[in-house]
Amino acid sequence: MKPIVQISLDLTHIDEALETGAMALRAGVDWLEAGTPLILAEGLHGVKKMRKAFPGIPIVADLKTMDGGYLEAEMMARAGATHVVVMARAHAETIKCVVQAGRDFGIKVMGDNLGCSDKIAAARRLEELGCDFVIHHIGYDERRGIAARGERMPSPLDQLREVVEAVQVPVQAVGGLSLEQAILCPAYGAPLVVLGAPLTIDADAFKTADGNLEGALRLICEKVHAGGNS
Repeated sequence: MKPIVQISLDLTHIDEALETGAMALRAGVDWLEAGTPLILAEGLHGVKKMRKAFPGIPIVADLKTMDGGYLEAEMMARAGATHVVVMARAHAETIKCVVQAGRDFGIKVMGDNLGCSDKIAAARRLEELGCDFVIHHIGYDERRGIAARGERMPSPLDQLREVVEAVQVPVQAVGGLSLEQAILCPAYGAPLVVLGAPLTIDADAFKTADGNLEGALRLICEKVHAGGNS
């Protein structure tokens, strides 16, 4: 799979999300993510507005589904999402329901190992239950809490190679990646590169980060895409 760059729109206002999404696409980003804060703030209407504004662009709905899997996936598919996210810590039946909805409505399912004590085993379980992608995820609260105690902040690169080797489906690394780390992901075997806080989204205010964001995104996209062709 060729490298794909996805921007996580972890914002709370749809107008800002649409503006940031348009800028990201100009810079070369391939996929847009309706982040969990955006879905909580705007719901299905936000995803519908994204679909209207960006026809033909893959849209990931980061639902973090834990229950009611079929209905949640169906609702997002009908709103225009092309990918939905279910948690590895959900019951196996919930994951199966999301996978079935994905097949019924023609969308892809991404399984997220956030919060799992054994992230490698969780990745295998997600693949076995039918997920199309695995998200190897170090959470926002986990990162910040550990850093606040003065300890080394965990990175999704820590076990990324092991997760990639454990499954056959494409893997995505998520959780506070720096610019340099994001560019390295394809070299670890993870072709889906996600850009979010703090690189593109202010990690405290949940708004678009200050500075030359479009220029930074363009640089990342060029390096990631070139790496896939070398």
